[in-house]
Amino acid sequence: MSRFGSRTRVSTYTSAWMPTGDETPQSLPMTVDYLVVAGGGGGGSYMGGGGGAGGLRSTVTSTGGGGSLESALSLLTLTNYSVSVGAGGAGGPSSTNGSNSVFSTITSTGGGTGGNNEGNGTAGGSGGGGGGDYSHGTAIGGNGTANQGFSGGNGQSLDTYRPAGGGGGAGGSGAAANTNAGNGGAGVSTSITGSSVTYAGGGGGSLLSLGSAGSGGSGGGGAGGQYGAGTAGTTNRGGGGGGGGGGGSLGGAGGSGVVILRYADTFTITIGAGLTGTESAASGGYKRATITSGSGNVSWA
Repeated sequence: MSRFGSRTRVSTYTSAWMPTGDETPQSLPMTVDYLVVAGGGGGGSYMGGGGGAGGLRSTVTSTGGGGSLESALSLLTLTNYSVSVGAGGAGGPSSTNGSNSVFSTITSTGGGTGGNNEGNGTAGGSGGGGGGDYSHGTAIGGNGTANQGFSGGNGQSLDTYRPAGGGGGAGGSGAAANTNAGNGGAGVSTSITGSSVTYAGGGGGSLLSLGSAGSGGSGGGGAGGQYGAGTAGTTNRGGGGGGGGGGGSLGGAGGSGVVILRYADTFTITIGAGLTGTESAASGGYKRATITSGSGNVSWA
């Protein structure tokens, strides 16, 4: 036995805090770039004007309507944000505007319809082209939406030609008819996916017989028909449908829109019920989520 007796030595330890399992995860701030393209409008029928492209709003490379580039959104993880991908509008004779696309607070407006014979195009994200006209001189193209897209071109009455105007695109106006039908307006290119892709071209106008039908605008616009049906806009590009030519030909349907989101590769998205989409592998410090249809919510962790 030592001279200190038989006392028991007690050691004191300092340990790190250990979770008890009932703590609530905390939201983190994050920045999300976006491309939101609405559905394109349907082309008109029987010398129909081209459908207008869906409105386009983007924070990367360029945006629609000749506007200033949009600002990325400051969001939080563990929080739901709404997404809706707009469908393309029906082609003529009962043509409809494209449907809006939405991400959080950002809404892009569906494209306008091309006018049927003698009819004006309607307003939209980009405006529809005016129809070929028998007797009234000029059928007016519809207006686009500021910072989303441009107006459609006018249709004309030129004896046996009766050419229709092209639908507006996100990057330029639809061409007015002359002896030929008007071409669809150009779309807008963006590199949000990591490579340059063009979206939201306007549909080409049609005509009765002589001359040339209008071509679709770059970015998924459908071509107009010459004594035949108009071509549909491209799926997930938001292109306008081409106008239908002579003989009661139908206008092409508008192409559906798309929502593409870019964010730091430290985050992972959850694409909720009702939406169809995929998340890319990390590249260049980013991941990208491409949502191609539906309505629902997304969140990140």
